[in-house]
Amino acid sequence: MRLRLTALFLTLLTSAAHAAPVPQQVDIPLSSGVLHAQLYKPEGEGPFPAVIALHGCGGLSGHSDSVLPRYRDWAERLLRAGNAVLLPDSYGSRELGPQCRVKEMHVKARRERVTDIAASRAWLMKQNWVARDRVSLIGWANGASALLWAVRPQSAARDLDPDFRAAVAFYPDCRISAGLGWSTRVPTLVLIGANDDVSSPPACRQMVDGARGRSALARIVVYPGAYHDFDRANTPLHAAAGGTDVAAPEHGHLGTDMQARAESQKDVAEWLAR
Repeated sequence: MRLRLTALFLTLLTSAAHAAPVPQQVDIPLSSGVLHAQLYKPEGEGPFPAVIALHGCGGLSGHSDSVLPRYRDWAERLLRAGNAVLLPDSYGSRELGPQCRVKEMHVKARRERVTDIAASRAWLMKQNWVARDRVSLIGWANGASALLWAVRPQSAARDLDPDFRAAVAFYPDCRISAGLGWSTRVPTLVLIGANDDVSSPPACRQMVDGARGRSALARIVVYPGAYHDFDRANTPLHAAAGGTDVAAPEHGHLGTDMQARAESQKDVAEWLAR
């Protein structure tokens, strides 16, 4: 009996190991140092479509996780769909912790993080297992704001490599972009909850509506009743204000919305498969 239980336990351990792919750390050269990133890659030689995934202001990793569960969940989902997923660590690479409650941020969405996106794309373009015409972007919160800067026509790379195929921005801060007359050279999908009081759904709608007719395809989906972080699994709705979590915004509410989470998974899959 004991031998049977031991064999069952070992089988379960083996199954769990197969169910949880382990990312590989890669180092990407920057003009001012090295950008560390975590890479999830399908088995085989490819070429595979690739997604550059951009963490929010809380950072990419935790004390015991090279990739926090919220990003690992998406990375594994994208991996199962046949994508390689590259997650650059914009803060850890510069020896910084979470930047959500930092007044003077040293790593800005429109500057250093755009540089990180460009370096990540350049690195992927050199890998023979990458389908170079199928590299896309996905980002959350501060990472989504960086994405909005990176897909503007002014940010296009001056090389002959294919541009990004598509971009998906989860609840970015659209207020600056809306005021600047944002447009995109890449088909861009913005996903945000109607009750998001961290970011601004009206500003995102204004930004996307203003881009129509003078940019590549831009679309916004506003999920009724959903708050910030709606796609993050197992997170009860709670107020960020007054909390001690330095990886959370200073104000607003955060929490899972099961319907919006499921719909966003479908929306992302369809957008990246365009």
